[in-house]
Amino acid sequence: MNEQYEKSLTKLELDKVLAMLSDHAASQAAKDRCLAVRPSTDADEIRHLLDETSAACACITVKGSPSFGGLYDVGASLDRADRGGCLSPEELLRIAAVLKSARQTKAYSEGEGRSAQEPSVLDVYFQQITTNKYLEERIFTSILSKDEIADAASSELASIRRRIRQQSAKIRESLQKIITSPSYAKILQEPIVTIRSDRFVVPVKAECKSQLPGLVHDVSSSGSTYFIEPMSAVNGNNELRELFMAERKEIERILAELSAEAAGHREQIKLDYDVLLDLECIFARARLSFAMRAICPEVRTDGQLNLIRARHPLITGKTVVPISVRLGSDFDTLIITGPNTGGKTVTLKTIGLLTLMAECGLHIPADDGSAINVYEQVFADIGDEQSIEQSLSTFSSHTKNIVEILKVCDKDSLVLFDELCAGTDPAEGAALAISIIEFCRKCGAGVAATTHYAELKLYAMRTSGVMNASCEFNVETLQPTYRLLIGVPGKSNAFAISKRLGIDEAILEQARSLVSQNDVNFEDVLTQLDQQRQEMEKAKEEAERLRRETEKQKEKSDEYYAQIKQEKEKAAQQARKEAQYIIDDARRAADAVYEELKQLRKQAKNGAFVPGSNEKQAQMRRSLNEAESRMQPQREEKQRPEPTRAIRVGDTVELLKLGTKASVLAINKDGSYQLRAGIMQITAKPEEVYLLENETQNAAKKVIAGKVRELKAAAQPELDIRGMAVDEALPVLDNFLDAAYMGNLPNARIIHGKGTGVLRAAVQEELRRCKYVKSFRLGVYGEGESGVTIVEFK
Repeated sequence: MNEQYEKSLTKLELDKVLAMLSDHAASQAAKDRCLAVRPSTDADEIRHLLDETSAACACITVKGSPSFGGLYDVGASLDRADRGGCLSPEELLRIAAVLKSARQTKAYSEGEGRSAQEPSVLDVYFQQITTNKYLEERIFTSILSKDEIADAASSELASIRRRIRQQSAKIRESLQKIITSPSYAKILQEPIVTIRSDRFVVPVKAECKSQLPGLVHDVSSSGSTYFIEPMSAVNGNNELRELFMAERKEIERILAELSAEAAGHREQIKLDYDVLLDLECIFARARLSFAMRAICPEVRTDGQLNLIRARHPLITGKTVVPISVRLGSDFDTLIITGPNTGGKTVTLKTIGLLTLMAECGLHIPADDGSAINVYEQVFADIGDEQSIEQSLSTFSSHTKNIVEILKVCDKDSLVLFDELCAGTDPAEGAALAISIIEFCRKCGAGVAATTHYAELKLYAMRTSGVMNASCEFNVETLQPTYRLLIGVPGKSNAFAISKRLGIDEAILEQARSLVSQNDVNFEDVLTQLDQQRQEMEKAKEEAERLRRETEKQKEKSDEYYAQIKQEKEKAAQQARKEAQYIIDDARRAADAVYEELKQLRKQAKNGAFVPGSNEKQAQMRRSLNEAESRMQPQREEKQRPEPTRAIRVGDTVELLKLGTKASVLAINKDGSYQLRAGIMQITAKPEEVYLLENETQNAAKKVIAGKVRELKAAAQPELDIRGMAVDEALPVLDNFLDAAYMGNLPNARIIHGKGTGVLRAAVQEELRRCKYVKSFRLGVYGEGESGVTIVEFK
């Protein structure tokens, strides 16, 4: 990679994203590797990296994130142990930590939450990990810390330390007699037993040192105290010294044994470390994806880039405004215009940075369906490059960068120019900018450039493969909206902004007269285009709202029809069950009668006559006929008389397909009827309904009574309309107030949220008009404050 490409990575702030990535890694080695990531230019490798990130996201979703704590680079220590070296306790503890991490990661991969039928690109990593719990536990059992070996490391070490404790106690007891003896009280600096050079001594005053025979091991810094080992303790201290030497020798043997055992598994431990480091970086990418609410983009190599509601990853919170931008489909060059601080530079950086992130295997903060193109190099000339040290102006410095970019850009490059050729004569700057863009296009590079030059807007309009785009600006608020509008050139807002800020109208008139008529006409055309665009957007939003309402109404109607059908089927099934029960009962009765007839025949042969046999046969026939009639479906159509008049609003009609009744709410222009059947509102054609004239007279009373019952049943003390538009919320509010009042509720609570205050104002205006409301107020602390309105009914 060339120097200009590396400088572009910094200008696009890839290093800051990699720093965010490293924050999601635990070990220092993984942090360093994250910071060293560089974009790949191989499409297959990029897809594989993104698949790894997606697989890690899936693992985290199902069973949480694995822990990679205690991951150290132990390769050098293992190599030294393999050459016969003895490792320190700290080095052995790090090896044990790697073994522990390997065992935990292996258990994580084999844990619940994923079946064996779900292969993952991470399987190749998990399968390479081996565990050595014996060596791991042996090290942790033998070494308590980098400075302490456990007694349990060996039976010999435990025995030596037991003897050390016994010998130390024996010497202390001997010296205790000296320091407590009255004859030595005057010569001792303090009545204590201490240690110098691993030998027990007592502190003696300097002037009295000759009064206690023994060996001097140390003198205090002031020279006033001598630390003397009494002759009576010399043999005991010698024995203790020998025990300390034996302890150190045994510790060295233990460390050498553990080192040799670790060296025997050197290659596998080193492989475990490498695999764990790879996995930690992969899961760091996944955790960053969750933090950014990012997605896996499609990777393309045909020059097409498409970012849907993309967000710059370094702009957090509510301040970021998503942008949708494409390049390479029907155009390969994008000219972005608009006001300063309107989002042009952020748009360029978003295009470049998200491309680089994907090439690093990182998910991008955008919506599903987004795609990036694989570029060999991404070049960016962004920011103020003025250099006082090199005596370069902004224009000269930018030009120097552009020269270097033009030397190396090709068909696999993405070139981003911010304020191309600004800082010089406008006419010459615009001409130079167009020439530079044309040069890049001839090289086959993708180009996105921001500018204030009107000439570049015209160039985009006249040139095939070049598209205008603009960052929207609200003249009323003097604030940019940060929305990117592709296909719409940006317009100058200097006069409008100046007027809003208070510039004298006479000055503005003179300024307008100095602008050429062509420029005025061009700006007027842009103004008309912008107005038409806004009108079309409003129409589109209204059409979308109506479409959603229609779909919602259709879903309700379908649900109602399905419910009616289900109820009729359920009733039919119940009827068939009852009929089957009658049939079974009749069969049992018939069997009984048959048996009785058999007995009668026998008696008749014998000449005996039993009265009532004919009646029993007739009864059996009646039972069978009744059951048969119950089983037959009722298919007869009623002969309906023709209605004497046309259907009117308020009439009761029958839905012929469903056999249910409904009241007429309205008659539509196309002749269809708006009906209410139960709680459902549906639309029906004239041939689908029949007027029930006899029931129409009492329909109004029934509707009113039914409405009252419905309202009382629906009465609730609280309504939450947060997130609704005003036109959606007001009908819901009216129904709520009706129900609450009819349900005799004394007061109610309406949750509308704080937000911009538009919904709150609409709610309170509706409450002022409502005849049920006695008073209302905003909530106090503990009730929701200004996000809630409390209503008291009359």
